[in-house]
Amino acid sequence: MSGRRKFAIIVFCLWLAFNFSAGAQTNSIVWRPAAGRVDADVHSLSLSNLLVEITAQTGWRVYLEPGTTHSASAKFKNLPTGEALRMLFGDLNFALIPQTHAAPHLYVFTTKMENATQLVRVPRTARAKHVPNELLVKLKPGVNPDALARLYGAKVVGRMDKLGIYRLEFADAASADAALSQLQNNTDASDVDYNYYFDPPPTSQALTSASLPPVNLQLNPPGSSGKVIVGLVDTPVQSLDGSLNQFLLKEISVAGDASPGSSDITHGTAMAETILRAMGIAGQGATSAQILPVDVYGSSATTTSWNVALGIQAAVNGGATVLNLSLGSTGDSSVLDAMIQQAVNDGIQIFAAAGNQPVATPTYPAADPGVIAVTAVDRGLIASYANYGNFIALGAPGNTIVYLGNQPWLIQGTSVSSAYMTGIAAGTRTATGQSWTQIENSLKQNFPVPQK
Repeated sequence: MSGRRKFAIIVFCLWLAFNFSAGAQTNSIVWRPAAGRVDADVHSLSLSNLLVEITAQTGWRVYLEPGTTHSASAKFKNLPTGEALRMLFGDLNFALIPQTHAAPHLYVFTTKMENATQLVRVPRTARAKHVPNELLVKLKPGVNPDALARLYGAKVVGRMDKLGIYRLEFADAASADAALSQLQNNTDASDVDYNYYFDPPPTSQALTSASLPPVNLQLNPPGSSGKVIVGLVDTPVQSLDGSLNQFLLKEISVAGDASPGSSDITHGTAMAETILRAMGIAGQGATSAQILPVDVYGSSATTTSWNVALGIQAAVNGGATVLNLSLGSTGDSSVLDAMIQQAVNDGIQIFAAAGNQPVATPTYPAADPGVIAVTAVDRGLIASYANYGNFIALGAPGNTIVYLGNQPWLIQGTSVSSAYMTGIAAGTRTATGQSWTQIENSLKQNFPVPQK
């Protein structure tokens, strides 16, 4: 086991320990999602703590019927998932529902499943950092966002009026925390959450030479099935080498102007070339697909849920039919979730990176329903640095060589895997005219996720 993975496991175990109450220090749950087996030794564990443990360890989206209470006491080893849940929930009702390209949904209820509407979230102390004094809110039609903001002592600093999504700025973190609790019970708001930070993208390593040649791809006219445009939501994309620039549409920036130099390759540039190389593989050296770069980082090393939401909206408005999201956060923004779900419902195919922290806890937006999460595979196994878990749909190579000014660069991570699958899907679509469903089914057969 690598040092990084040992460290990640130690940190996770410490987090579990500090989230049990002082009187329940002997409580232990070990979930093995890949094997479908569970060990448990719990005594009077509250339902809220139990569901947080299940959420954190399995990556499932867990929904609870409001007002439901239970105290779990059970001791067993190596039980199948269904039997383990029955032992832990006692007389409570539950339903574990598989999802296409997403983690299963677990509903826990006393009356009927439809009443399990409260999403269980891992406590904020164990989740991604967020902008301290900001909230994102999705309002119901007809609600005045400025009036609502004033009601909570905030101001609107970002707008997506057509979608009813707004970014609110407060005087300080305490005011934002208090408003979050109040807005969750405000019927004018359909969703409210923090504005989470996203992880910085992985860096590239300059090489003196490389055996893999630069991408050589021919641009064909679009076929009768319509034009395929890949929305690349990422960092800025630099000018590519030679004729590859004809595959790039005019870049959109939602995070301010950025002027990357030519000495270092940006992550967006590396992803664009990875997508183009995969398109060439799928189309045997030619494709009619093009890339719409959308910069959500600007000159910053990180981005936020708000900027990613703006980037997705810009890509879809710009005609994107498939999105590549080689970025991620452990913060599950319900507002961003709602936007992604709308794109999925509109038939947009979304591929996202599973994350580079070798744990089973979900990375977002990869773990959102309808998003095709991709992890990295190395010699038939999940790569040592890559995330695993039930939310992941595909496994693909996590290393590639890209070029800028004839300089080869090596880049590694699940972001490469996501870009590779995006390019294969887009290239296959233009080469064969197959439906997205057919393409996804083929990818699942040819790029399965290895057992951890």
